[in-house]
Amino acid sequence: MSATAKSSSPAQRSTLLACAAVGATLLMLIALGHDGRRVAQLFALASPALIWLAWPVRGARAHRVRTCVVWLWAMGFALDGVIRAYLLDGYQAAPDSSLIQSAAANTNSREGAEYLSMHWRAMLVWSGTLLAAGLALGRFAHRGARQAMAWPRWAVPLLCLALLVSTVAYLSKPWRRLHPVLFWSQWSQSVQALRAGWADQQQQRDTALARAAAAAPAVVQEGPATLVLVITDSINRDNMALYGYRRATTPRLLAHKAQLGDQMLVLRNAWSVDASTVPSLRNMFNFGLPPEQEPQHVLALARAAGYKVWWMSNHDDVAIEQQHARLADVVDIVNRTPGRAGASLDGELLDCVQEALEDPAERKLIVVHLMGAHPHYGLRFPAGANPFDDQVDDVEAGLEKSGRSAWVRRFRQEYDAALLYHDSVVSETLQLVRTIGRADGYRAWMYLSDHGQEVGHGSNHAGHSPSTASGYRIPTVIWRNSAAEPYRAGTGDRPFRADWAGWTMADLLNIRWTGDATDRNALGEGYRWVAPVLPVKVSSFED
Repeated sequence: MSATAKSSSPAQRSTLLACAAVGATLLMLIALGHDGRRVAQLFALASPALIWLAWPVRGARAHRVRTCVVWLWAMGFALDGVIRAYLLDGYQAAPDSSLIQSAAANTNSREGAEYLSMHWRAMLVWSGTLLAAGLALGRFAHRGARQAMAWPRWAVPLLCLALLVSTVAYLSKPWRRLHPVLFWSQWSQSVQALRAGWADQQQQRDTALARAAAAAPAVVQEGPATLVLVITDSINRDNMALYGYRRATTPRLLAHKAQLGDQMLVLRNAWSVDASTVPSLRNMFNFGLPPEQEPQHVLALARAAGYKVWWMSNHDDVAIEQQHARLADVVDIVNRTPGRAGASLDGELLDCVQEALEDPAERKLIVVHLMGAHPHYGLRFPAGANPFDDQVDDVEAGLEKSGRSAWVRRFRQEYDAALLYHDSVVSETLQLVRTIGRADGYRAWMYLSDHGQEVGHGSNHAGHSPSTASGYRIPTVIWRNSAAEPYRAGTGDRPFRADWAGWTMADLLNIRWTGDATDRNALGEGYRWVAPVLPVKVSSFED
């Protein structure tokens, strides 16, 4: 071997090691966020960095530029992989799924900070992974080739093959759009477009009102009528004593049930088909029908039938406000702090409910949208009002036996405290509708949640959960006064779908219209249950 060959051998080994280390790191991080052939596609898109490392660069300045560019290039793929892995781990969702895009479009800086304060542990782990990858990539990117070397015979064909595959990847649009720079640029544009669409929906609202008027809805029961519809957020019925939970989280609802008997209907097997708020409310008010079928909207039908409609909310939420609230005659948003994680308590709405009930309108639909137990759980009840934080009870023992972490057990305590406060607010809305109004008038009250919440039930996780049944298990309770017909036998045991709730709301409003149906009304004689298709296996919808 010549002196030149001998002197180049250490540099050659260093370059090979650098290419191998950068390639292995990239492959590992890409595989965290992708699967199947997409791993190969992303690796092909990332390979120019490896090829450039093997290409000799002599000047010191050029070497520094290459090191910086290769590191930034590689970190783009690394960040993409880590973000995708985080979303897959926590939500079993891709970043371009409707769940993630809707959440991003509906999030502001305050809510983002509050989300970070709740999930910082998981984010810290993934951030540590990214930091370690950045350090490794920086170290080995600095070791790229600096002079021409005698490569092994197999190395040159391998580099040529890598260059060819990379060229094909960039020429192929389906492959090219996976590149982190292109993907996340387009993702950002999609989120902005989604947000802009929510903020400018007057035309859609006008269309909904015109469609409702064309359907000629009519009220089939004479006299004054009032429906109070209480929609809450993130309540899992498994945490309600009303549904058999072992902590006293719903004492006032239980008291109402004991007093009202059969007038208060508890639907034991209620389910949402969505694990997040925006699609859930869309389904509730649009009768579970897709937009292309031009469905009616419950609020528009109520107004067309002669109801005065209120929307009062503890959410400061542009999507919900534009899609639903602005269809009402009266809109009252008591939470003026941006972000669904604002600290405004749901009890602030009770005065609004009373004021609406005292309004002289003949027919009234009052929608009350609560924060419920939306994370942060600790913000959903008054300070110092957590009776479960120092208890070692059966629930705590069961969580510990199941291997739930200390932080998940703490979140369960806060979640249950939120439900206890929530019980007082929800029960007060029922008490108000029972006591305010003409004695000879028809009054009804319906309470349900948009989706459930996973708080250590099926996994060591606290928060929204599209991947466990807890994300879909919700409460649904209905009360009607003596002016209404009794419930049919066995109604409370029927499985119930929140995306069909519009049909039940219409029944409670005593509205009939062109295109009305009865087989999806849980209170109707002709109700026909069809199990929804959820992204998680449910052993039985009747439990």
